[in-house]
Amino acid sequence: QLQLVESGGGLVQPGGSLRLSCAASGFTLNLYTIGWFRQAPGKEREGVSCISNSARSTNYADSVKGRFTISRDNANDTVYLQMNSLKPEDTAVYYCAAQLFGLCVLIPTRFMDYWGKGTLVTVSS
Repeated sequence: QLQLVESGGGLVQPGGSLRLSCAASGFTLNLYTIGWFRQAPGKEREGVSCISNSARSTNYADSVKGRFTISRDNANDTVYLQMNSLKPEDTAVYYCAAQLFGLCVLIPTRFMDYWGKGTLVTVSS
């Protein structure tokens, strides 16, 4: 079965860190641009970060610049999102998405090939 699987979410206190993983199952990620998106209750899905297939290009939402870092390990078909200095407003379901040779842009509709089911991140004391 061809799919993306997110992991690494959980409950963390403000100021804490989490590392999310996005793993491909049934296909290889090395030709895909990967995006991380999030959706908080009652809000629209928004782009968080993306990384091109070669990792030469990355992009971050202003709200996470300097706190989040995206990286990829093509040998293991996994993309990571390191999240530091977490804030309560980072609370959301985080999704990864893949687009074959896609542009690294933080627009959900530009990622059409695969989406994961999401992992919940809760930042609360």
